[in-house]
Amino acid sequence: MPYSRLSDLPESVRDNVPRHAQEIYKEAFNAAWEQYADAEDRRGDASREETAHRVAWSAVKEKYAKGDDGTWHAK
Repeated sequence: MPYSRLSDLPESVRDNVPRHAQEIYKEAFNAAWEQYADAEDRRGDASREETAHRVAWSAVKEKYAKGDDGTWHAK
């Protein structure tokens, strides 16, 4: 299901990435949720939610990287 607020995001996102990365995640997830509504538009047998999470993490990784210290930093 799409996320309406940052506080609705999974803990793995809320507790680990900066606020801006959370905003990117939320917007990318919501866009992918709409884009991949039809199973034929997804790869393999991935669920709609799984696909949206993959797209969202990919979007975050475009702007942020996990550092050697284990925290996420802007590229």
